[in-house]
This record gives sequence, C-alpha cells and structure tokens, in this order.
Amino acid sequence: MHVLNKSADLDKLIEDIGDRSIVMLGEASHGTHEYYTWRTAISKILIEEKGFNFIAVEGDWPDCYQINRHVKDPNDGRDIREVLQRFDRWPTWMWSNWEIAALVEWMKEHNLPLSREKRAGFYGLDVYSLWDSMRAMMDYLEKEDPEAARSVKKAIQCFEPFNENEQVYARHTLRHHGCKDELLALLKEIRLKAQFLDGDPEAGFNTEQNALIAVNAEKYYSVMMGFDNESWNVRDRHMMETLKRLMNFHGASAKGIVWEHNTHIGDARATNMKRAGMVNIGQLAREEYGEDNVYLAGFASYAGSVIAGSEWGAPMEEMDVPPARPGSIEAELHKKGVNNFYLLFNMESGKLFETEIHHRAIGVVYDPGMEKYGNYVPSLLARRYDALIFLDQTKALHPLRLHPDKHKLPALYPFSV
Repeated sequence: MHVLNKSADLDKLIEDIGDRSIVMLGEASHGTHEYYTWRTAISKILIEEKGFNFIAVEGDWPDCYQINRHVKDPNDGRDIREVLQRFDRWPTWMWSNWEIAALVEWMKEHNLPLSREKRAGFYGLDVYSLWDSMRAMMDYLEKEDPEAARSVKKAIQCFEPFNENEQVYARHTLRHHGCKDELLALLKEIRLKAQFLDGDPEAGFNTEQNALIAVNAEKYYSVMMGFDNESWNVRDRHMMETLKRLMNFHGASAKGIVWEHNTHIGDARATNMKRAGMVNIGQLAREEYGEDNVYLAGFASYAGSVIAGSEWGAPMEEMDVPPARPGSIEAELHKKGVNNFYLLFNMESGKLFETEIHHRAIGVVYDPGMEKYGNYVPSLLARRYDALIFLDQTKALHPLRLHPDKHKLPALYPFSV
C-alpha cells in the first residue's frame, strides 16, 4: 500500500508502469473531481518524463479533435471555455468541466516550445458521433476535395429521413436496408485520398477517422435494438481500433494514455462481463500488445458526491454517493483507515484481491438508492488491473456547460457507462 497525498507520492506507480507504451487510467464514475485530477497528475508525469504522445478519452472524436487542434496550434487563441462548449451532447459534464479546462491549458503551455511532431495530443475514442463526423467531413472536403464531398453528401442524404435520431434509424434497420453500403463506399474513397489532403497529415487522419466512425456508428445503431451485448462489443472494438490507429499514426515508438471508465479499461475477463460475452478495450489492448506493454490502473472511492443524471437526457445534478456496500472492495479498503492510497498488484497478494469481490461502478445515469441491488461489478482485482487507486472520500466535479443542445439529446445506449 502506497499513501497518496501529493504528486510526488506517485513515484512508485510511475516506476511500476516502467516502459509500457499504453497506460489506461480508469474511473469509477464519470462525475468525480478526484478521478479527473489524479488522472491529470499521472498524465502530466507520463508526458513530461516518459514522452507520451497523446491522451485518448471516452469522448466523441470531432469535439475532442477541437481540443487537439487547440493544444497543438500556438496560433489558436480561443478561450478554453469556447473550445469546451463544443461538447454539447448529453452528458455534457464529462468533458466540459473545469478539471478538463485545467488539463487542456497545461497541455497547450507544455506544447508551446516543442516542434510540431513532439506536441502532445488529445483525442476521442468513442463511436457515437455519426452526424457530427459526417458534418466535419463535409465542411473540410468541400474546400479540399469536392468530389469526395459529394460522396459524403450522398451518405448524409441516406440518413436525412431519420432526423439525427439513432433510435429511429435502429428501428428502421430491423425491417429495411440501412445506409451501410453508402458509408463503406465513402470510407474506401477517403482512405484512398486522405494522405493527399491539405498537406497536413493529421488533417487527413482526422478525415479518415470521421469516415471510420460513420461506418462503425452505423453498425452500432443497427445492433442497439437487440437483446444481447453486441452493441457494447461494437463500441469497445471501435475504441480499440481507434487506439491502434493513433499508435500507428504516432510512429513505432508511440506511447498513449487512455482515460475511460473502469468498466472499459479493467480487463473484462476478470469480471462477470466475460460470462455475458462482453469484451472491453483493456482486454483487447492486452491481447493486441501484450500484458507487459499495457498498464491498467483502476480507481475506487468509499463515499462522497458525484455529478450524474437520474435518467438518460435528464438534467445533471449533484448526488450523494453513500458509503459502499458492506463486503465490497471499497468497504474493505475503507477499513484500513487511510484516506488515499494505491495498490500495486505485482506487490500485493491475498484473498481480497485474488477472489471475486464487488467493485462499485457509477455510470452517467445513477440512482444512489440502488446501491444495495446494483452499481457493482464482481471482479478479480489483481487480474482486472495492474494497480488500484483508492480515494476514501470524493466530491463531484465542476461542470462548465450546464445544459446540452436540445437537438442532441441521446438515444438510449445499451450498457453505456
């Protein structure tokens, strides 16, 4: 056990990470201040001292790409609040918050004296941004390649009858042919042309990524009405595919940091997700790059407050997080009487970490009254993570944008955390 009060206390964790090229930092909720600030502290050290190239988060690619351009372009004088206002789809608080604003401003300052290829980037891994990705392609290609823009317009026209409503499209695909063919043709064309666009390699990469998102988002929405877990798997496989593309884009010595919920970064094979046939990016990365090259760090807390919604699309609110369920890992670690600490599982042993135990998971939708019945994932902790960071008392993060765009309220995303 390593006590954690200040950034210098992270030395043993950083030493344990070693030369791994992928570090995934989890969170037990999407609305906890300390999860964001400690992930920021770890990420700063990895970028400054170990030369990590980027942070990739559980967010939409087009919005996160605006952060990426902002932190890399010394001539981008936009106020950070203007940049983060791009996150206008519920749950807006996940990335439009003061904790992210502080990280983004640090990244911009860090990048200023560096050459373009050495500047740290910020990217989104998620699959939800079908319409935003198509609009981003259209805006760019109308200037750079009018012929390719016509292909985007054809794909957009196929989706127009559904008025940007994912559930309407999903129901349509149950009985009718969807827009898959138009999107696959678009992706093929963009892949042939992306390297020649603009003279800016990252601009071409961005355009190709938006085309890939459109293809995978269509696949996601086509299966979301099913009664199995395929939509979850489509989403995490897309995030893994995006991570691989980012690693390849940044070269043979690339190093990447991933910020996602524990349910995504903690190896699914060490949870009840495996029995349900579900995979996640933590598992897929270990399988792709090897366990010696991927570091998984989960987060947990005992009690406090959190930002969440009572249902999909509901106004965000600050909610109490009650003391953890008796017998859970959070309750057992609370008994140690130490406020904040972390465990390195190559140094820890014992029944508590090597047998199945409940581990709290709070999503963007949360009901504190369900603590006795849900909100916990049975886990083999020493297999699920390389490290677990425990923060006894935590508080809600500080949202920047109070209300989502009324035209971007979400569909009901099955199993989304």
